Amino acid sequence: MSINRGRVRWQCRRALLELDLVFARFLERHFDRLSDDQLADLDDLLRCDDYDIWAMVNGSKACEEERWREMLGLLSER
Repeated sequence: MSINRGRVRWQCRRALLELDLVFARFLERHFDRLSDDQLADLDDLLRCDDYDIWAMVNGSKACEEERWREMLGLLSER
């Protein structure tokens, strides 16, 4: 199954300002180089609530899904 990159890019726009800024930086730095597997992991992560994603990005909540850890690492880069 092929994941629509445009749809995933659009879903990176988040209602939580802090998270929206994190995703804007991520899109600029990493999005175009993601493999299909990485894109699938990101697509899955984006189904989470903004506050849960933000907590995993800022380290206040542990990530229980092994496959999301790489994406969270990219998202939390400064």
